[in-house]
Amino acid sequence: MTSLRALECLVAVADCGSITEAARLIHLTQPAVSHQLGELERETNTTLLNRRPRGVSLTPAGNAALPHARRALEAAASAMQSARAVGQGAGGTLRVVCAQSLTVPLVAPVLRDWHRRHPDVVVSLRESAVLAELLGFIDTGAADIVLLPAPVPQGYVTRMIAEEEIVLTAPLDHPLARSGPVHLQEIDGVALVHFAPDNGLREWLDRSLAEAGVRPEPVMSTSITSAAPQLAAAGMGVSITPVSAVTAGLPATIRSFSPKWVRQLLAVTQAQPDPLSARFITDLHTRGVRVPRDVLRQLDGSDRRAGA
Repeated sequence: MTSLRALECLVAVADCGSITEAARLIHLTQPAVSHQLGELERETNTTLLNRRPRGVSLTPAGNAALPHARRALEAAASAMQSARAVGQGAGGTLRVVCAQSLTVPLVAPVLRDWHRRHPDVVVSLRESAVLAELLGFIDTGAADIVLLPAPVPQGYVTRMIAEEEIVLTAPLDHPLARSGPVHLQEIDGVALVHFAPDNGLREWLDRSLAEAGVRPEPVMSTSITSAAPQLAAAGMGVSITPVSAVTAGLPATIRSFSPKWVRQLLAVTQAQPDPLSARFITDLHTRGVRVPRDVLRQLDGSDRRAGA
């Protein structure tokens, strides 16, 4: 197969009109250039150069090959540039998949910064609320990074991005609408806005409440994580959600649990992340979860950084 070096020699000779000058241009010896051109002619089984005492010129066959040789060299240079950019975390494509509830509070602020600071990087984003589907993107190689709450099965490379508090949202006129932390046992028998089976939070919440021996009364369910606090504020019951699901200005009481209830958010990759993925993960870790200030003000120990 024709080598890029042989095509480089053909282009250099065409541009310089001399094997000696071409060798100087591409930092090879004259015999090396002559050898590469001879190999190219043997492979094409035709004469590509008119060799004269005062220089060389391309034959019709050489002129026919020249534009293709230029394109091949340009493509090779572009491939190297793209690979180098990805290796340095400065260019390429990054495929991110995240749990549905993390799009706005965790991923969106970092995406906004990357669009401004790394214009040569294309970041695609997909969402899901189902753990098996999220991990499936990694298993099939369809994602570079998956962002989801712990735990995840063994066999994946993970890095903790943040710890996110689990909170109670209650209507303003609800008996639990008071200041200070709430004990999980106080939720026993209380009307609860639950999650639909297609939302992974349903299984997690059922397991957590069962382990605590607490049995609230589900009155309705929703597939959308952020809808649960809104439905609670509307008077349907209370909700138990990650704090990231609570939107700014929600007319409801937001309370911490005692002891404080948190979950870990993880970045999952199939192997050790490449430089581009590693930089994105680091930025996620640095920024953390965005929580509205008015929500923070209602929570005990809300001395963390406010994001809105």
